[in-house]
Order: sequence, then C-alpha cells, then structure tokens
Amino acid sequence: MHPAIHPRDTRDDTRLLTVDRDSGALRDLAITDLAQQLRPGDLLIVNDAATLPGSLRARRQGHSESLELRLTGPIDEQLATAALLGAGDWQSPTEHRPAPPVLVPGDRLLLLAPGPEGPVPDDMSQTTVTIEAVDPRTPRLLTIRFDRAGASLWSALYRLGRPVQYSYLRAPLELWAVQTAFAGRPWAAEMPSAGRPLAWSTLLALRERGVEVASLTHAAGLSSTGDPTLDALLPLPERYDLPAATIAAIARARARGGRVVAAGTTVVRALEGCVAERGGLLAGPGVTALRLHAGFVPRVVDGLLTGMHDPSESHFHLLRAFAREPLLLAAWRHADASGYRQHEFGDATLLISA
Repeated sequence: MHPAIHPRDTRDDTRLLTVDRDSGALRDLAITDLAQQLRPGDLLIVNDAATLPGSLRARRQGHSESLELRLTGPIDEQLATAALLGAGDWQSPTEHRPAPPVLVPGDRLLLLAPGPEGPVPDDMSQTTVTIEAVDPRTPRLLTIRFDRAGASLWSALYRLGRPVQYSYLRAPLELWAVQTAFAGRPWAAEMPSAGRPLAWSTLLALRERGVEVASLTHAAGLSSTGDPTLDALLPLPERYDLPAATIAAIARARARGGRVVAAGTTVVRALEGCVAERGGLLAGPGVTALRLHAGFVPRVVDGLLTGMHDPSESHFHLLRAFAREPLLLAAWRHADASGYRQHEFGDATLLISA
C-alpha cells in the first residue's frame, strides 16, 4: 500500500473501510459516512492532545555536527524525555541515519533554528539543553533539561521546533498540519492521527445521529526511531488525563446498550491502561505502560477507529486486540488492492461488531 505523502486538502476526503469483526464483511465508504456506521446511543472517544513541535536540531558545544532530539512526550516544567538521532533530517529514513555520539549527564547541546539550507545557530535566544540522565537500556533515550521555563521556554520551542515527520512525506510539514480539529494541550510527540480525519462537520453529524462524543488527553509518543534497541521499548509509558465527564459518558453508553468506540489506540491505552493498572476508570492524570497484543481482551472499548498500517509495522499488531489476524490481513489486502493510503495522513479503518 502506498503512503499518503502530504496532508489532505480537507479532512472529509478521507476514505473509510469498515470491518465487521463478527462476519468479516468489508465496506468501502468515506469518513463522512461514519455516523451511519454507528448507532444512536454509541459513544466515540477522541484524544484531544495537541502535537508538539517535537523535532529539535542541536549541536554539541565545540562540535559542528548537527544532531536531532525528538521529544517523546510532554514537557514537565523544564524537563523532557527525548530520543537522540544522528546526522541527517526527515528526508533520510531514520534507519539509514548514522548513530549519534554517546552523550553523558552534564553534556550541553545548543538548539538550532531552522534555515533554508539547514539548521543554523539561533540568534534570538541561544537556547540550550543539558543532559540530566541517560536511560540504562539505551544511550539514545535521554532526560533533558531546558535552560528556561514558562513562556520563554514555550516561545523558544515553537520557534525552533518542527513536527516529527518521516521520509515518505513529500515536503516539510507545518505544525498546523499535524493537529486534530479538537486539539488542546500540547502533549503529543506525534499526532494522534486516528482523530485527524474527524472534521467538525463529522462530529456534528455524529451528535445529530445520537452518538455521544467525549474526549481524553493522551501523550501519544514516537512510533519509530530507526534504532532497533530503542524501537523495541516503544511505546514508552505515556501520560494521560481522563476527565470525570468522559467516565460518566461511558457509564451512560453502557446503561443504554451503546458501544464505546475509541478514535485511535492512544485512547485505548488510556482507558484500558487505567482499568488494568488502577483497578477501574478513575478520573484525573495517570501514566500507562499497557501494550496491546493479540491476547489482550478490552474491558472498556468495543470498537476502534484507526488508520491504515502495514502488517510489518508494530501498530498493525496492536490491532489484533480487536480482530483476528486473518481478518486484519484480509482487510489489508482489500485496502491495498482498492487504492487506500496509509500512515498519518492516510485513510481510516473502523473495526467494530455490528
């Protein structure tokens, strides 16, 4: 299947493949048909995390080589966790980029500004980060401390950072292109892409159909770094915030016999992780290390709206918690033959029982 190589002109252009988990029936639709695929009384839960400008170019003091820091999640005052990549930029496949130098606590990096010919020193602020800690499992996972906080930090981050992106894309991304229509707090290292096709017109159609819509915030992390050791650790533990209003919406859906549909596996990880690790749905912030797999049985989520992912990708294997692998493979082959597009700007799949 070919990747979508640029953001769609409108969210409504997204195609939708519905997969009946019981009968195996496949239907080719559009995302604007989503409301008709759900029933009055169902509940759709979206992830309202905004996407950070999480790709930061940097240079060690006394060195000319440019490195890349990719934030793995939200910033906690001045601290953040980041993956370190070697020389190169988004146009080079991550797995082909050279290994970065080994950094140690106390090393300082100067953040660079984007320029037409590549990253250049930042004349406005000379923002630096200091390596606070190195993960014992891999030297490429770092805890970093910014040299500033508050408005000064956020101003520097949005001036110097760019969205994390991959080499199959056609051109550099603007930050607005990797936001959902309902994005709020800047927590996500990469876009919670399952929610991107949902325009306000689609959400309104769901409401008019009698489908309730609720939200939570989940710090969607990196999907890939190109380093096998680091990629084996993904997804890392990720923060979420579960509103009491969303828990109440789930209870209402259950009481009226409705289904709970998650827009993306980040929503699933937040809900199911909360239940598995805290014993139930508890309002407020949390951190989940839950990994979805074929043997996992969801206790909250009944259906999943997700993107198109190749069977060789880790995300594809997460979907086995919602459908048998032969059915997922059949759906993939159908989508491939029918010209669907994959990855974050690609088409959508709805996995649900009728």
